[in-house]
Amino acid sequence: MPESHHAAAEPKPLNIGPEASSVDLVQWAKVIDHTRCIGCHACTVACKSENEVPLSVTRTYVKHVEVGAFPQVRRSYQVTRCNQCADAPCVTACPTSAMFKRSDGIVDFDKAACIGCKACIAACPYDAIFINPEDHSAEKCNFCAHRIDGGLEPACVVVCPTEAILVGDLNDPDSKVARYVHRDAVQVRRPEKETRPTLFYKGAHQATLDPLAARRPDGGLFAFSQQTDETLAVPSGQPESHGPWNSSAAALLTYDVSHRVPWDFRVSLYTWTKGIASGVYLVALGLAMLGLLSWSDPLWTVGVPVMAGAFLAATSLLLIWDLEHPARFMYIFLRPQWKSWLVRGGVILSLFGLLLAIHFLAGLGGRPEVTRGLAWAGLPLAVLTAVYTAYLFAQARARDLWQNPLLPGHLLVQAVLAGAGSLALLAALGDPSGMVAFLLFVVTGASAVHLLMVAGEVTLTHGTAHARLAVEEMVWGRHGRAFWMGVVLGGVGLLAPWIGLWAVLPALVGLILYEHAYVQAGQSVPLA
Repeated sequence: MPESHHAAAEPKPLNIGPEASSVDLVQWAKVIDHTRCIGCHACTVACKSENEVPLSVTRTYVKHVEVGAFPQVRRSYQVTRCNQCADAPCVTACPTSAMFKRSDGIVDFDKAACIGCKACIAACPYDAIFINPEDHSAEKCNFCAHRIDGGLEPACVVVCPTEAILVGDLNDPDSKVARYVHRDAVQVRRPEKETRPTLFYKGAHQATLDPLAARRPDGGLFAFSQQTDETLAVPSGQPESHGPWNSSAAALLTYDVSHRVPWDFRVSLYTWTKGIASGVYLVALGLAMLGLLSWSDPLWTVGVPVMAGAFLAATSLLLIWDLEHPARFMYIFLRPQWKSWLVRGGVILSLFGLLLAIHFLAGLGGRPEVTRGLAWAGLPLAVLTAVYTAYLFAQARARDLWQNPLLPGHLLVQAVLAGAGSLALLAALGDPSGMVAFLLFVVTGASAVHLLMVAGEVTLTHGTAHARLAVEEMVWGRHGRAFWMGVVLGGVGLLAPWIGLWAVLPALVGLILYEHAYVQAGQSVPLA
């Protein structure tokens, strides 16, 4: 197969498809030589034409950054696209294997298997994946795999007028790509994410490779383009008030495409409803084990499974509503990819729901000993329901704010807070044994721990610029109002023993506001 579109040699047939044997194994890689790139955007146009990419989205584009200060200014480019990672986070996060890695190293996608969960978008550290607005499936650069399989070069390689884009076999020491990578000084984007990209840049300026090295233009006045100002938009570059952190050179981002956050308010709300569902069961079980709630009390036998089940059902509906292909939600169970925490979480929610249903039927049937016996399985399932989202967020390798080892514990504390508050409202209808007073003390204790962990999140120094910028956005940026309202209303929970049930609703509202600020701020940092 030719490595340059000027080569006249007949392309040789290679066994490079998904069923390739180890003898014929090819490792496709790409080198973009920015000492040759002239920023003509021919690769962008060719990609759109070849792959029928609709308007408003793009598989590849050329970012412009002006480096220096007048009169010594030069324009630097970065051809931006999927990095074809050897350890691809999108493949691990995809619940249905719609994103998959071929034996020749190409990370490809299967639109027929995509449920539109957007987990791959959240996982990609390079913001290379998008939802096609016409078919509502995830899409990205796939190396023009259909052309590769036919012995042809990708469309962007063919049209590049300066041969700035090269593709070849990284395992072939005689290929131009292998000689570039093993001989010349080349770079990859965000190596700290340990994805091992097979897209290499030669001669690219650091101000283009690092998405926070160049400040965004005043007023959002980008050349040749207009950044959307919608709520879910992620402004490119970094605001001047935050830096510069990552570059000592004067760098101004002058051209970039619009980006969007993958997960909106439905994911924020799902973390809250899931916290109530798991927390109600956990707190009630704790009361029963302490002897403060009888195993035969209707609150335990019927009230708890009804409330927990209702919020668990709301959680499932929110997750399905968030899918671009909601009718395909069963693919999570019919064709699961078990490394994905969406699949694992779906199984956990299903098992917890089944347990609550059995608990409810046993309670109606006057069999409290059955509900007590179920507790050995209910305890771990409720805990897993509360905390698994931390592992789901951790698979979003692009979102540094969420890479927090204390997040499982924080989610468990939030579940206790939400569960105690919700159970107090339910128990107030009968108030057996003065239990409401005890629950209000639980609300106060959980609120104190929650606010302490929030204080640690926003005051301790984070390890990366991306995490620090996300905290700034959460506390002082576009999500600051929700954050501070959440903190103030959450503080009302500290007064629960003294002001009674009037403290519960503000505490619950404060929790969802904080959750929304946290989830959205984690996605607010530009990645490309």
